[in-house]
Formats: sequence, C-alpha cells, structure tokens
Amino acid sequence: MDGYALLGLLAILYAILVVYIAAKKPPKLWEMAKIRMFRKVLGEQGTVAFFYVFAVVFIALGIWLITM
Repeated sequence: MDGYALLGLLAILYAILVVYIAAKKPPKLWEMAKIRMFRKVLGEQGTVAFFYVFAVVFIALGIWLITM
C-alpha cells in the first residue's frame, strides 16, 4: 500500500466520522465552540447540511487518492 492509498483511506474514515457527528449529534462534540459558531451562523439544519457536503467532498478525495 502506497502513501496515497493510505491518505485516501484516512480521508474516507474521516468522512464517516463527520457523517456520524452530523447524524447522531453527540452532546460533547455538538457543543464545541466551533460547531456552536456554525450553528449560530448557518442554523441547525444548515450545519448538518454543511457537514454532509464536507463528508461527500472527503469521500471523493479519498476515492481519488486511492485510484492514483
């Protein structure tokens, strides 16, 4: 396994973690200052949508890195 494939797998795992956080909204993570700021600016649904879009971008990045 080369470095790009490893980075691709890590990007996909990160995307899965982001989806988990957006879907489950664990209180300790959901109340972090940065996420509170996102919720203040984007609203609750906007923050969740932002997280999902962010996850899709990282999945695409991971697939691209794996196929290099």
